[in-house]
Amino acid sequence: MSLVVQEVDLFVRDIGVGPPVLFLHGNPDSADIWNDVIVRVKGLFRCIAIDLPGFGRSGAAPHFDCSFANLGRFTGEVVTALRIREPITIVAHDYGGAFAMAWAATEPARVSRLIVINHPFFVADYPWHLWARIWRTPLLGELSMLAMDWWPMFYKALKTGSKRLSDEKIRQAYSFITPATKSMILRLYRAADPEQFRLWQPRMLRATAAIPTLVLWGEHDPYIPSWVAERFGTSNVIRLPDCGHWVPAETPERVARELLRFGSERESQPGDQEGGRR
Repeated sequence: MSLVVQEVDLFVRDIGVGPPVLFLHGNPDSADIWNDVIVRVKGLFRCIAIDLPGFGRSGAAPHFDCSFANLGRFTGEVVTALRIREPITIVAHDYGGAFAMAWAATEPARVSRLIVINHPFFVADYPWHLWARIWRTPLLGELSMLAMDWWPMFYKALKTGSKRLSDEKIRQAYSFITPATKSMILRLYRAADPEQFRLWQPRMLRATAAIPTLVLWGEHDPYIPSWVAERFGTSNVIRLPDCGHWVPAETPERVARELLRFGSERESQPGDQEGGRR
């Protein structure tokens, strides 16, 4: 199905029955990164996965406001357009975390639970990885996008991020790279000013203090330091020693298992989350 939100024609996969869960992918992915998770949980949850603006099958978004404030506003508008009135669980990976955390920080009452996977946004002292620094640099970022068209370079970048990532998953991501995708990557990273991280971090921490939050972290992520997992204001951190950056594609069965467990736990766990570090 499709939805039009902020003048962007969005691809939406909506399947399953039960409490609603919104899955938000990162860069350079699409809703398909969640397929193997969704197939395991759709009997107990209404699973909604979208292609973010400019990614996958969603329309190009040349006028999309990439500020953190609008990422949150956009996420809320998607949920409203889906006619979901009850608080919703969000599962977010990589840049999808910026959309999720901005909305949770702005409208925490509309979020029932958060599962965050290998994303650094709003961590004030996060050091940008090399590709992010390149994308944030005018001209150099545009030149780097030429390399994204070259299969060996694309393959190496994703395989470096997750050694267990299958060739099929990498080819799937590669098939969706378009000029609109490359433009959106540059615009998103350039809008993510580190000064904004410092302004938003207290709001994020207030949100995770109020919303039960689980962090799943692939320990072999070369792009985001392992210590970032401790910065979300929760002790409920599960470290995955055999995984890299693309956890949902590497171990969908574990992500599904933790969603099923976490999604059925009692509600009285904000900020704490009894699970503790693992």
